[in-house]
Amino acid sequence: MQINGSIVLYEDNDESLKKAINSFLNTSLSVKLYLVDNSTTNRLKYLEKLDNRIFYIYNNSNIGFGKAHNIALQKSIEEGVLYHLVLNPDVYFDSGVLEELFDFMEKNKDVANVMPKVFYPDGNLQYLCKLLPTPKELIARRFIKNDETIQKINHHYELRDSGYDKILNIPFLSGCFMFLRVEHLKEIGLFDEKIFMYMEDTDLNRRLHVKYKTIFYPKVSITHVHAKESYKRKLLLWEHIKSTIYYFNKYGWFFDSFRQKKNQEVIKSIKILNSDIYKFGAKTSTKMVEKTEVV
Repeated sequence: MQINGSIVLYEDNDESLKKAINSFLNTSLSVKLYLVDNSTTNRLKYLEKLDNRIFYIYNNSNIGFGKAHNIALQKSIEEGVLYHLVLNPDVYFDSGVLEELFDFMEKNKDVANVMPKVFYPDGNLQYLCKLLPTPKELIARRFIKNDETIQKINHHYELRDSGYDKILNIPFLSGCFMFLRVEHLKEIGLFDEKIFMYMEDTDLNRRLHVKYKTIFYPKVSITHVHAKESYKRKLLLWEHIKSTIYYFNKYGWFFDSFRQKKNQEVIKSIKILNSDIYKFGAKTSTKMVEKTEVV
């Protein structure tokens, strides 16, 4: 049974990229990796010679993150592959991660996307489980400088009360590592190609979440360098702003009933899981925990 993966390239650091590639290929599973290159030259083409499971695609222009991944995702659909991993070039992980996620997906057919726990290289946790965003939250997180205000917003928006130690059904998971069920993608659709960069993961996860579960799975972990380039470069900031405007025009700025419903559901589920009743139940029945956690 084969798993495909894709990494979108753009003038990436060779050594960092090789770590991501080797992480994906270091598995007992049958895998194929597409390197979809948006760079200005095909300098990185040599990477396909590192392993016969690597396939290089050069776009000869920067067509955007989602559109480039869609090239590989479409190949997975055509090949009849069950799962596809969307992977950032600055992510790396140990052997065994893919196997565990594969087993989880095989046992939970109603799950469309699963993301593991994510750490920075220094070992600090990345808070990548989020509520569906409101304009207020995104604007505040990007432009407000008051630490106390930002911490309060982030604590709520990034679902920090969950402890990041429970299996949870989350409406917005990071696009740095998306272990996707191809069958559900074929039904729901791929990345929205009108989004050049940023918010494409929010959009896709949201559409999958309408009908299927999108799961945070903390039993395995990965490392993500996560440079936050839009906070450093004005051109990328502008792309982030354009994507944000497009997203809220698509789903609603202030009136979004789906956002309200799903955000309330996940907050409620975390409160239940954190309650004394849940803690007592967790000690008495491992099976019940597994069933309850994937809510």
